[in-house]
Amino acid sequence: MPITPTEKIWMNGELVPWDEARIHVLTHTLHYGMGVFEGIRAYETDQGPGVFRLTDHIKRLFRSAQILGMEIPYSEEELVQATKDTVAATGLPGCYIRPIAYFGYGEMGLNTLPCSVDVAIACWPWGAYLGDDALTKGVRMKISSWTRHDHNIMPPAAKTTGNYVNSSLAKVEALKAGYDEAILLNKAGLIAECTGENLFVARGGKLITPPLSAGALEGITQDSVIQIARDMDVEVVFGDLTRSDLYVADEAFLVGTAAEVSAVRSVDDREIPCPGPITTAIGEEYARVVRGQVDRYKDWVELCS
Repeated sequence: MPITPTEKIWMNGELVPWDEARIHVLTHTLHYGMGVFEGIRAYETDQGPGVFRLTDHIKRLFRSAQILGMEIPYSEEELVQATKDTVAATGLPGCYIRPIAYFGYGEMGLNTLPCSVDVAIACWPWGAYLGDDALTKGVRMKISSWTRHDHNIMPPAAKTTGNYVNSSLAKVEALKAGYDEAILLNKAGLIAECTGENLFVARGGKLITPPLSAGALEGITQDSVIQIARDMDVEVVFGDLTRSDLYVADEAFLVGTAAEVSAVRSVDDREIPCPGPITTAIGEEYARVVRGQVDRYKDWVELCS
């Protein structure tokens, strides 16, 4: 989806004009993929733009950095405020937000220890990642030929820039084959996650989502959906899933900051009932929650003013 420029990008402590937010071609992370990032959304609320689970996203950014041995030169509180300032500077009622911490210019080679750590936060308008009708009409999925990272190869618990080579290969493969999204298996042949989303399967009125041990990222939207589902008296468990479990699912849906809640229409050309009642109920509730319209979850929406 094309990027629409906004006025300012936050870089290393200050808001700079969009076109001046530049890095050197020899920036370390550009060459070696050692960076961490987040995808966050701000939504229009009746009190101005509200960022959904902003503090939780920034905390995950710091956990990812900890896994890489990267020391971010700002506090969590400073980056939360910087995000709010950047959103406010756009003047947009809602937007997508991309914070990134990366090893900067000045050192080259695999050793990151001498490298500086730079941080940037950008915001821009971004619609529904998998289409405006992804909740109601669903998306077509395929099992990827690419295997999800192993915990001792590329840590899937960290939202690391280099990890997404794996996701990009799987995504492009799926699109070229005529599908909307891909599902990655781990080396044991179990479902890990999609290219940028967590997956849920409904069987017998119960929701099952792969555990972190399967190679899934600990999703903030996933956690939100689990809480919403349980508050709707839907049982949710973490459990291993095979591709066959997807083929015979009562319902399936994927969740993520970009994708929000999107129904699955088919996997490897096996049709799945779509949209299912659980998917629809959770998707509609989630859309209200992120906009601050449900009192019990209002703490999840952090206002920028």
